Amino acid sequence: MDKDSSSHGATLARGAAINTLAFLASNLRGIFTFLVARLLGSAVLGIFGLAWAAMDLVSKFCTLGFDYSAIAFIAQAEGAGDRESSRRVRRAALTVSCTSSVLLAVCGFFLLWIFGPAAGLRPEFVRASAVMLLALPGVTLYRVNTAFSRGMTVMQHDIYSRGLTESFGTAAALLVAFALGARQLAPEFAGIAGTLASGLVAFFLARRLFTAQGAGAVLPNDDLVPSLLRTSAPIALYDLLNIGIMRIDLIMLGWFVGRAPGVTLQTLGIYAAAVEVGGGLRKVSQSFTPIFTPIVARQVGGHQIREAEASYGYLARWMLAILLPAVVVLGLAGGAIMTIFGSTFYRGGIWAAVIGCGCALNAFVSLGETILMVERPKINLMNSTIAFVAAVGLNLLLIPAYGALGAAFGVLCPYVIKGLLRWIEIRYFYEWRWPWHALFKPWIAALIALPCGVLLRWVSQAWWSDLAAAALYLAGYFIAWRIIGLDPSDRAVLAQLFPKKSERSGV
Repeated sequence: MDKDSSSHGATLARGAAINTLAFLASNLRGIFTFLVARLLGSAVLGIFGLAWAAMDLVSKFCTLGFDYSAIAFIAQAEGAGDRESSRRVRRAALTVSCTSSVLLAVCGFFLLWIFGPAAGLRPEFVRASAVMLLALPGVTLYRVNTAFSRGMTVMQHDIYSRGLTESFGTAAALLVAFALGARQLAPEFAGIAGTLASGLVAFFLARRLFTAQGAGAVLPNDDLVPSLLRTSAPIALYDLLNIGIMRIDLIMLGWFVGRAPGVTLQTLGIYAAAVEVGGGLRKVSQSFTPIFTPIVARQVGGHQIREAEASYGYLARWMLAILLPAVVVLGLAGGAIMTIFGSTFYRGGIWAAVIGCGCALNAFVSLGETILMVERPKINLMNSTIAFVAAVGLNLLLIPAYGALGAAFGVLCPYVIKGLLRWIEIRYFYEWRWPWHALFKPWIAALIALPCGVLLRWVSQAWWSDLAAAALYLAGYFIAWRIIGLDPSDRAVLAQLFPKKSERSGV
């Protein structure tokens, strides 16, 4: 294995390791979902899930793409030793995004509160969604400031702001609101408090990175801020569509409450919990995309396509090694996992499995979106538009026929479409050679272990069989890896990361 290649892989691995900690910390938000389900029931959880999905969609009109474009602009300015330009990007992005978030929060609250009932919306949805819009400033502050930190190649700030502050702050605020007598709107009040705390922590952490630089700074470019806005526009549009694809199933299922057979507020709540469980696989990309973005930007920008393919091969293999067993575990034990929210949530297991499959696919193909974003963001916009239209159409067809299961498939199918489009486009525009050989071992390990879990799940109908089948599968999966061994390039990366340990073991 070439030393430069293994050193490059080690750089990817270090960045991915830090982002993995942030990803694991962000999943602590499941504590909040658990508390809402246990304290207030599935109906309240469903209403909150719908309100959060609507707020998340509106938030893209506040961040305006700065949560992505600012990363590249700040990284480029810092690479040139131009701290003043970095500070200007930060000031401009904060001013525009925070102003828009406050205006949308206040105006949206009053408009929805006053005109929502007249539009035929259910009163409980109107109240929850209107209050939830007040979380927009906190969400915007967190996302934009996290982009500033990542632009300065500091990945760990996300652990403190979102992973710890938002997760525990939201749970604590829920308990306080519940103790003070709030019931129907307690999750929304907690969401506002948690996101605002998260945003403030992200702001103060990022601000420390932008201290004035001494010698070496160059004069700022007068076209910097307009260029930032032009670059952010297409990113903001396709990011809005991506969030729409991600949230449209829950929003449309809420619209069909009382209109489609079997779709009730309780069903909506169970589905919202399934989204929380299955949607966790989407967050796996958070471990890899932040470190992949600046590296692939330099490689594609420098026409180093073969090097970019090697970078993709590393991260795609590592992602598959996580995603494949996770999808199988949800398929085998999704119902048992869902019962942590209550025994009535068991029927949401199949929904969580289908959602998890779609979110795992989305996480994996998101690397392709990053490749296209560097030079061809309009292609991503086209892909997201096609997938969003497909998502709306599929949900309109499937939810009336199959209820929540139809909504789950409404998540899976658009991600299949986006994956196929990206595969064709990247191969065409960059003469890309997909490193399929780098992906064989995760598939082999996942498939070797599969019969063990499936057989136990099939022969036993006992209450413990779900978890036992999943545990047996995972044991078989790790044994399979021991048998087939790591990829030689991964061994070289480990030798770079742990040279002393490798020397002692003779690797």
